[in-house]
Amino acid sequence: MPASYEGMQFRPGDTPLLHLKPPAGVSDAEQRNQLALLKRLNEIWSRDKKEDGELDARIRSYELAYKMQSAAPEAVDLAKESAETRTLYGLDEDETRAFGTNCLMARRLVERGVRFIELYSGSGSGWDAHDNVELNHRKWCKASDKPIAGLLTDLKARGMLEDTLVVWGGEFGRTPFNEKGLGRDHNPWGFTIWMAGGGVKKGQYIGSTDEIGMHAVEARAHVNDIHASMLHALGLDHLKVTYMHNGRAERPTVVAGEVIKQLFA
Repeated sequence: MPASYEGMQFRPGDTPLLHLKPPAGVSDAEQRNQLALLKRLNEIWSRDKKEDGELDARIRSYELAYKMQSAAPEAVDLAKESAETRTLYGLDEDETRAFGTNCLMARRLVERGVRFIELYSGSGSGWDAHDNVELNHRKWCKASDKPIAGLLTDLKARGMLEDTLVVWGGEFGRTPFNEKGLGRDHNPWGFTIWMAGGGVKKGQYIGSTDEIGMHAVEARAHVNDIHASMLHALGLDHLKVTYMHNGRAERPTVVAGEVIKQLFA
């Protein structure tokens, strides 16, 4: 995708977004004039050049940053949330506070019209249990179970879940046999993700693995099928959604993918 679609990374701690306040002594009018001059100079510089997605994204990012100075501080201010809500997400417990904060922030962003939000649990290969799968998964399940349950509960209570698709998954599962004694290796051939809200039918499972949980054998879904189904939930036909890349129109599902109809049946 073009650079203009790149996401905004939030940081852990009390300052999720840096540089939201203008420099001391700089008025709003002065800052607006600086951005207008910078935009004009960039336009002059790129006038005789081919389309430059990186430069266009940079120009847009300055404008977005200016708008975020007024909107973002309120959006990331969790102090306004009630004690009940903070407890629901696990913000009062050491094990769940980090991911609970992310989940609560996600709900606030959804409320304010942010269209795509990606949360990480165990970033930095946290779940990669090659050595001790039980100890590893016990830690990360503890850290994530209450916050994600709190997010679903909160979205539903506020009437937002029916319009918000929540997808929980990773790039692979773990093998059914051991590695290094107590660990498990990567298993890309048979693993599970789940979806909630966004028009997905609840209370069902689709597909199954073989008797030892190694390979998917029934109703297997490729990543392109998952993406096609996510786009369908958003009201988009993956066969018709295209974007120009290196001079050709490409689909987000490449040349494959089918909607998993049972998800919505």
